[in-house]
Parts: sequence; structure tokens; C-alpha cells
Amino acid sequence: MKNYELIEHTADIGIRVKGRDLKDLFCNAASAIFDIIAEKKPSRSGARKTIAIKQKADNLQELFVSWLNELLSLSAAKGIIFARFQIKKLSNRALEALAAGAGAENYRVNTEVKAATYHQLKIEKENSGWLAEVIFDV
Repeated sequence: MKNYELIEHTADIGIRVKGRDLKDLFCNAASAIFDIIAEKKPSRSGARKTIAIKQKADNLQELFVSWLNELLSLSAAKGIIFARFQIKKLSNRALEALAAGAGAENYRVNTEVKAATYHQLKIEKENSGWLAEVIFDV
């Protein structure tokens, strides 16, 4: 069961993602991006690479967008499709995390996602956890 759904948007791609807590929300949003970007080729299991990520921002919205854009940047620069995420520390203004994935050659790329945007960005606490909506420039 996916923790996100696609949102209709005229030219770009949007997601609505949920999480039990903020760590879960950040991980689920990251997973959603890479689900959109690529799917694993059958019978391919490349060597896993893990990258440590540290981000700082002025507020939660900026941190969320910065996290997603850092993952996209690292993916493009290192040729990795990330599949697993672990948030070690998270506050409204900083995070420390690990992102793990395999080389892009192990995946079929479907869509190029250029960046997470602030357009119609929403992050809010709900009774059952957290909800975010974000639009990606493709």
C-alpha cells in the first residue's frame, strides 16, 4: 500500500503524502518521488550505496522542499535511484538522514523530476498524523 497519491496538475506532477509523524512524512515523500521517477528492472539487484544527508532551513516547509531537492540533486549527480530513507534527527529547521539506493542502470526511468516546488505546498498536522502536498517540476 502506497503512502501517497498523485494530484492532478496541468503541467507538472503533484503528490499528496501521509505519515504517522514528520520522519515518516519525509521518508514517504522521498519514496514517492523515486516511485514516480523509476521502477526496478526485473532480476536486477545492484550494489546499494548509502549517502548521509544534512539539511538546515528557516522553517519546516523550506526543510521539506530542501530535503526533496537534495535527494534529486544527489540522484542525478551520482546516478543513484534512492529506495530507502532513514531520518536520524529531525526538527522544524534541520535534519540528518541516510538515503540508500542502487545505480540507475538497475532501473527503468519513467519520468524526469527536476525539482520540488513551493507552488501549492502544504504541510499540516492531522488527527492521524501528517499530510503534505507538493508539486514537482518535470
